[in-house]
Amino acid sequence: MLKGIKLRLYPSKLQQAQLLQMFGNNRFVWNQMLAMAKQRYKNNPSSHFVNGYQMDALLKRLKQEYPFLKESDSTSLQVANHNLAQSFKMLFKHQGGYPRFKSRHTVKQSYTGKSTISVVAKRYLKLPKLGIIKSSKTTQLTDCKVKRYTVSYDQTGRYYLSLQVETDEPALLPKTGKTVGLDMGIADLAISSDGEKFSTFNAKWLEKQSTIWQSKYSKRKYQATVAVRQWNHNHKDFKMEIDDYQNWQRARRRKARYQQRIANQRKDYLHKLTTDLVKQYDVIVIEDLKTKNLR
Repeated sequence: MLKGIKLRLYPSKLQQAQLLQMFGNNRFVWNQMLAMAKQRYKNNPSSHFVNGYQMDALLKRLKQEYPFLKESDSTSLQVANHNLAQSFKMLFKHQGGYPRFKSRHTVKQSYTGKSTISVVAKRYLKLPKLGIIKSSKTTQLTDCKVKRYTVSYDQTGRYYLSLQVETDEPALLPKTGKTVGLDMGIADLAISSDGEKFSTFNAKWLEKQSTIWQSKYSKRKYQATVAVRQWNHNHKDFKMEIDDYQNWQRARRRKARYQQRIANQRKDYLHKLTTDLVKQYDVIVIEDLKTKNLR
């Protein structure tokens, strides 16, 4: 069976620079192929669509013209082409919008590859082009085969490795012969047919801190925007950008970390709750209702 594993990465300063380059390379290939497809259609609307395999054939010429693309895992560039081709297929089926160009200003960056990843020591992995990198919980990778991996950088300033692995099917849970029905509520998360109430997730302190830092972030970004406009208006020879002001970026990372802690704790709470229910009951029946529609 296939399952997902997410690990934390701790890259060195050199590896962080390499990752920044690899994120940019994937974004560059996506934008180049998208621009080519738009220009091709503009020149000849009746021309055939360039699929993912044809895009992969263009990668060799692209690497000759832009040698910095060789610093990336070659399979990650192929995955970028595949994702773009899939976006166009969804567009042709009227199941999605037209693909957009990717911006380097997007906080969350990532790339996906299909190369081999190996565990070299406890909490150390070997990734293509990056070499040996420190990680967490490598014991989860025993007795499984990595099919695909994704390295990501989120708005909290942390790096993660998401793995799609192939492993043996887990052992079945013992039968209990019990059945339960769940009634979704507003005051309570759910109420079972046995009369047990499951409370909603509560993280008041974290939510308060998140609100405070969200306000600080908005104020600091506004102040930085005003300062940049005033500077650029008075100094024509040297232009500044809002990214040159680190105060609002520190607030952005702080509020993002509070928001992520809330999301992680909520996910952990729901995962433990559902796991307990699955272990206790063989059949679980849930009403087909949306809480927001209850009046």
